[in-house]
Amino acid sequence: MKKRILGIDYGKVRTGFAVSDLLGLTASPIGTFKITGDRSLVEKVCELTKEYEVSEIVIGNPINMDGSRGDSSTKVQYLATLIEKDTGLPVILFDERCTTMLAHKLLNATDTRGAKRKSVVDTLSAQIILQNYLDSRK
Repeated sequence: MKKRILGIDYGKVRTGFAVSDLLGLTASPIGTFKITGDRSLVEKVCELTKEYEVSEIVIGNPINMDGSRGDSSTKVQYLATLIEKDTGLPVILFDERCTTMLAHKLLNATDTRGAKRKSVVDTLSAQIILQNYLDSRK
């Protein structure tokens, strides 16, 4: 039986989540959650992996535009290690360059503003990260 893939767009304030369909073709939004520390994030990921019967996790890796890795990338690598340890599932770091910018462009096109925009931009970014990963496997 095929299982789903969980996509994560980690943020210091909010973290967005998306999940694939069973065939691994399309990414759908789950939501954005305020995370209060590393343990809180890992617990949320564990909860979502069970709820959606996930077999693999993809987390956006914030690589700099010049290809270098900064503090944010180091933090995501650390979180990926914690998530992999607690879930027992493979965690793939996937280049997320330009996903937030694309998410903002899409929200501009739909005239999404204010509080609603803040609540969906991270979810949309997670969906874009996961869809890009799914597309890269074809």
